[in-house]
Order: sequence, then C-alpha cells, then structure tokens
Amino acid sequence: MTVPQLINLGLSGFAFSGADVGGFAGSPSPELLTRWVELATFQPVFRIHSAKGTRMHEVWVDGPEQEAIRRRFIEERYRLMPYLYSTAEETSRDGLPVDRPLFLEYPDDFTGGTEFMVGSRILIAPSESMEDTVPYAVHLPHGTWYDYWTGEKIQSGESGLVDMEQRDKVVAQKPLMITPKLDQLPVYVRGGSILPIAPLTQSTSETPNGPLTLRVFPLIAGARSSGEDCAGEVYTDDGHTFDFKRGQFARIHFNCAVEGDGSVTVRIGKQEGTWQPWWSEYRVEVVGFNPKASEATTSGERLKLSRIDGRWGVVVPATASGGTVQLR
Repeated sequence: MTVPQLINLGLSGFAFSGADVGGFAGSPSPELLTRWVELATFQPVFRIHSAKGTRMHEVWVDGPEQEAIRRRFIEERYRLMPYLYSTAEETSRDGLPVDRPLFLEYPDDFTGGTEFMVGSRILIAPSESMEDTVPYAVHLPHGTWYDYWTGEKIQSGESGLVDMEQRDKVVAQKPLMITPKLDQLPVYVRGGSILPIAPLTQSTSETPNGPLTLRVFPLIAGARSSGEDCAGEVYTDDGHTFDFKRGQFARIHFNCAVEGDGSVTVRIGKQEGTWQPWWSEYRVEVVGFNPKASEATTSGERLKLSRIDGRWGVVVPATASGGTVQLR
C-alpha cells in the first residue's frame, strides 16, 4: 500500500512523505523488512519506526546477511543524495512530486503497473506483492532505458499517441519478466539522463570527499527520450537556512551528445547562484561507453580515461564558468 499512498499524496500536494519502514504496527519478517528498506531507499522520507511491543526494526537485528543488503541500499541513497536533493528543490518550485506516477512523465504511454518515477529520470519497478517470489512483468515506457545496477541498455518500443477510447486496444510490447530476489530491486534510468552522484557519506551532515560524479546515460544513436535531449542538473545550498533566497545556492545544468565518431561530448553549464558547492572536481563517466582512444579533451588539455566499476570516465576541475568535456 505504500507506493500508491505516497504517489497519491504527492499528486495532492504532499510531496515530502514516507511510511514507517517495516510498518508501525505488527512485526514483519526479516525478508519483508529488507525489501521494505530497499523500496524506501527511493522514497522522499526514509524512516524506520514502530510501535511498542513489536519486533525490533533496526537494520542490524536480523543477522549479517540481511544487514549487508540493507546497508548496500541505504548507502546507495546517500550516493544519490545530490539527485534527490535537486529533485526536492524542483518540487519546491513547481510542485511536481518527488515520487510520481508514470503518466506525469509519459502521458501518452499506457503501459505500467506498480512502477513509479523518482524525479524525471529514475524508474522503480517493485513487485505488487513484496512477499511473493513469483515472476512479474515490468513495462518500461517507450524510449531508451538503462538498468541502474548493471548498465545494461534496453530499447523499449514506441507506443505512439493513443486516443483514450482506443488505449485498451493497443497491444503492448512484450514486458520484462522479473523474478524477485531478496537482494535486488529493479531500478532503471531514462536514456538521455545525467545523474549527479556523490562519494559515500554516513550522514548528510558529513561533507563528501571527492569529485561529484556526472553519470551519463546516453541515448541510442538517433533516438529520443520522450522528445528530450541528453540532460541533467544539480542543485545545492547550505541545507539549513533560507539564504538560498538571497542567491546563496548553486544550480548547474548539464547536457551531452553522442557524436558521429562515437565520442561523447558533455557540456557543463555556468553556475547559477553564488554558493560554493562542496565539490571542486567532476568525474564525468558514460555508461555503456567503449572508448576508441581512451582519452578526453577539456580546455585544450588531453587527459587519460580511467575505468571504475566498468564505466569509463575522467576527472576534470569544476569551475563556476562551466566547460566542455569530450570522451573518445
């Protein structure tokens, strides 16, 4: 019930909401609590809480195997904090919810079941029954998608514009069949996205140490993602005061293009606002990219690419004036 309730709250103007992970009343099994933690990783408010007299809900109470899975997802939430914070700031301006139904992003695509979007870039596809191990179908909207965990690229068929009276006659494309596993939650990234990702911290009060990663999920050559080019942005401020109203914030837009020779060009926009962000460098990396020269060019300088977790990228200085990086 958590997903539809949070989605409906978001549509009703209550974008910053969350459920008690594990349930306030009752005692979930260790496996259900683990799956609940995985799902809450991608919800606006993540809080483990319960009533007196229930089984303990802390992440470490069910042994090292369950704790390791829960830790991995919680750590991924902290890595995604720049994206989540940027999405929350967007919500404060235009009212679009953090967790949103697919029809907000794909109004002409009538596939879908339990899937929902986190911001405009990330799609979560949980099972309708979190305690069930039966395979279930995932319907990705038309366009290019990437498996967030593996980087696998998926091209979903075009649905086209469909009249409301005709939608039930549309033969949907063959869905992805997912067999639920305890340590996995299907997460996909919209092709044409640039996600800002931080080094791991143990608290939002801790300053990340290292570059801000710009993870590029390029479009397949000649493809479009709901009519959008490859783009992304990051927003940050002090996180505590209203000084952002006086310009003490940093908002930076990014875009990218796959060139005819297979190289990828990423453009970093000029910073809006006067706040000094915590990062002094970017690591620009491209998912599914196979370089020919294993080098990058920025400001006339040639740099060698490095490979981390299977993704080729390069570290470049972060300046308020922006710049261009080409990987080839």
